[in-house]
Amino acid sequence: MTVIKESSTIQENKRNAIERCPVTYAMDKIGGYWKPIIIYHLKEGSKRYSELKRAIPAITEKMLIQHLKQLEADNIVLREARPVVPPFVTYRLTEAGIDLLPVMEAMAAWACKEKGFCNPS
Repeated sequence: MTVIKESSTIQENKRNAIERCPVTYAMDKIGGYWKPIIIYHLKEGSKRYSELKRAIPAITEKMLIQHLKQLEADNIVLREARPVVPPFVTYRLTEAGIDLLPVMEAMAAWACKEKGFCNPS
């Protein structure tokens, strides 16, 4: 993995943008291709890793694990592990994650309107 020089001008500019712009802050937390999709699939409640993998078949295991860890670190997703054999781990949205659901639903509604492929609800 590439080491990021923390004192660089680019990193300083990024930190300033995150502190001053709410959209930049939001995109830092949920940006990228897979994070919104993961959040969208967790809207129905807790899911095990295998359920998420089945719901998002195009995602690689590496990317799913990586993004779940990032979402957990950003307090969007909560990982709950039960001490049993085999391990029983579930993922669910935190309060901050639940607060993002209107954003995800608005994105889905926009896509349905734009593409016209969704059933009206």
